[in-house]
Amino acid sequence: MFAIVRTGGKQYRVAAGDKIAVEKIEGEAGDTVSLGDVLLAGDGGEMKDAKGLAVSAEIIAQTRGEKVIVFKKRRRHNYRRRNGHRQSLTLLRILAVGDAKKAAPKKEAAPKKEEAAPATEAKAAPAKEAAPKKAAAPKKEAAAEKAAPAKKPAAKKAAPKKDA
Repeated sequence: MFAIVRTGGKQYRVAAGDKIAVEKIEGEAGDTVSLGDVLLAGDGGEMKDAKGLAVSAEIIAQTRGEKVIVFKKRRRHNYRRRNGHRQSLTLLRILAVGDAKKAAPKKEAAPKKEEAAPATEAKAAPAKEAAPKKAAAPKKEAAAEKAAPAKKPAAKKAAPKKDA
């Protein structure tokens, strides 16, 4: 089964097992993404209804395309500009074409639950570290107060008198 998918303003014909390079999609290597904007689907010579279909894909890598040189010139005006550009790309491996919406979120949901537990531990740890820092601040202030009275104020000098 194949499908025509739109992502990043471009259209791609994909089937299960294909590898494609698309505009950058958020995620890391190994994550599963769902491409929901399916324009057309078919199996062999017959076309199927594209409503409710999704294409599930796995991110292989985040990479960049080849450098494109942009050169502008206006003749007889001594105007030349040279610039380069490398587009950010995401390499995808198509896992399934069809009603794969239900399968893809399960894979994504499991890591999120695991990530949520360490996040709560990370939130608790800085709170413990923050308490001693607050206690350390008054000690510094007390030391500063002890050092301040040790200095004597500068003596005022009398201004010279004017002779009239």
